[in-house]
Amino acid sequence: MPDGGSLPGLFDLTGRVACVTGASSGLGRRAATVLARAGAQVVGVARRADALEAWAAEAGGQTASVAADLSDRGAITDLAAEVAQPFGAPDIVVHAAGINTREPADDVTREGWDKTLWLNLSAPFFLSQALVPAMAAKGWGRVVNFASLQSHRAFPGGIAYGASKGGVAQLTRAMAEAWSSKGINANAIGPGFFRTELTQAVFADPERAARNAAQTCIGRNGEPEDIDGPVLFLASKASDYVTGQILMVDGGFTAK
Repeated sequence: MPDGGSLPGLFDLTGRVACVTGASSGLGRRAATVLARAGAQVVGVARRADALEAWAAEAGGQTASVAADLSDRGAITDLAAEVAQPFGAPDIVVHAAGINTREPADDVTREGWDKTLWLNLSAPFFLSQALVPAMAAKGWGRVVNFASLQSHRAFPGGIAYGASKGGVAQLTRAMAEAWSSKGINANAIGPGFFRTELTQAVFADPERAARNAAQTCIGRNGEPEDIDGPVLFLASKASDYVTGQILMVDGGFTAK
């Protein structure tokens, strides 16, 4: 690894292995690309093999992909072994896969609730749990969860999603308490409104998108490149003394 005492070395991921879920689209795809361009060997995980192949071609660097459905509760142990095959056990795991059904409280079904809580909250824990022993053996690791504006406040049609993302905030703190003494830091990114597949319904309404932009301190919604620095910071040596934190990347939305 580069000299940690130099400023460039703080963010250089050469020699690190990263696993990114949800790498086929949206902020997961952006995160996976950023880590690859910072020198990491990146394994992207998502359901769609064709979209993963397109990501790998775009990202360049050393990449591999694993097509897997994280909603399959029995797949996590096998997935942990599979993502370690291309480059070795991951040092970094970024949990960007997620679902938001946008259902009013009265319409939420048990099946929809369980799927949302599993994919957004349970899968990140159990996949991390499976990857932690190898990180602990090296004495270094990074877990980067994806929280949300709804980790802190309620939105219409977001009761299941909000419950899961509120859980992610506490999960992040609990992961830090459990694993940071072994050299494994756990933090979360809380994105504001970014144009992704998950937020199509928001941006399909120009007036709503404009209101969201006006709610930020900066005065605009997020662009894909706005996630680059926060992801790289939390995945690198630069965050050696940062753990159990939720970094809101929202243009100041939660500050107003």
